[in-house]
Amino acid sequence: MATFRDLLNETKARIREVETAEAEAAIAQPGTIVLDVREPDEYEQGALPNAIHIPRGQLETSIENKVVDHDAPIVAYCAGGTRSAFAADTLQQLGYTNVVSMIGGFNRWKDEGRDWRTPRRLTAEQRNRYQRHLLVNEVGEEGQLKLLDSKVLLLGAGGLGSPAGLYLGAAGVGTIGIIDMDVVDESNLQRQILHNMDRIGDRKVDSAKKTLTALNPDTNVVTYDTRLGADNILDIIDGYDVIVDGTDNFPTRYLVNDASLLKRIPVVHGSIFRFEGQATVFHPYVGPCYRCMIPEPPPAELAPSCAEAGVLGVLPGIIGSIQAMETIKLLLGVGDTLAGRLLAYDALEESFRTFKVNRDPDCPACGPNAGEIVIAEYDQFCMPHAKH
Repeated sequence: MATFRDLLNETKARIREVETAEAEAAIAQPGTIVLDVREPDEYEQGALPNAIHIPRGQLETSIENKVVDHDAPIVAYCAGGTRSAFAADTLQQLGYTNVVSMIGGFNRWKDEGRDWRTPRRLTAEQRNRYQRHLLVNEVGEEGQLKLLDSKVLLLGAGGLGSPAGLYLGAAGVGTIGIIDMDVVDESNLQRQILHNMDRIGDRKVDSAKKTLTALNPDTNVVTYDTRLGADNILDIIDGYDVIVDGTDNFPTRYLVNDASLLKRIPVVHGSIFRFEGQATVFHPYVGPCYRCMIPEPPPAELAPSCAEAGVLGVLPGIIGSIQAMETIKLLLGVGDTLAGRLLAYDALEESFRTFKVNRDPDCPACGPNAGEIVIAEYDQFCMPHAKH
């Protein structure tokens, strides 16, 4: 009867093992995947930088979700080199073609003074809260930690800012800034779901903060009870990863566009009117900017606001949710965003159409021959309207 030692020797004969120095050199090469197969409590005490953690007992069921490329170079390690040997053998049986096991494991790596760190992990409460995210390969624990480190600025706590804010807060975006100088009115409640009857007369930013912090204590809500203008926009947007534009007037849109180009912050744009909505992403110098799409504002009489023309209450919920989705994709770096595409929604037809929007080579803001961007007010070009 074979002993454990016999089984281990047979396994090692089928795989390739490398010393820590060779493993370190391999890890330094772009594309090499570092695989930690220890138990969670071992991993939490210290690990190689950027290691993918899959406990040995979960390897067969989890590896293909974490490592799609079967030809990618993989350096597997455990505490001393035994479990990683069995893991390397299993990976080869699963069709992975370039796997090595590190002799001596993490203990030898650490004793030799090589680079390691204590991984940042979600708390038990956070793992429970975000467990559905953790099951999504494109998010996982790394993505959730990235969301918790992210900062998103909502322009408006109204019809679009409400659903966007709720879903971003629920998703665990760590910092949500909200700028709005309005107060809650009963006419807002048909669509602005951040607020309620008890908040009528309250500042919208205060009402929004109460709702979002009650929804998710992980989210820090920063409020700006002020008018967004040329005198403060650069200071306010500084440090944010994404701007969610819930405004409905052209002066502010042009102001935001120019400031976002200067700060190179993507803007997730949304607009609504009666039964129709639109959404796109203005990713500075990656896709078109707002001025590429609308070089000049239309006359005020051709651009009535929702206060003048009305809007079906559920419509901003749809467009605002799309804005939240695009924001999360930008934060995680997954999927294809709406940069360079305009998504148009017609509620009466229940249809979506996508239109391509190209960068304008003659754009005065983001074109190759554009002059210096000057942050200025644009109220003289078009009349502002009430918020969504």
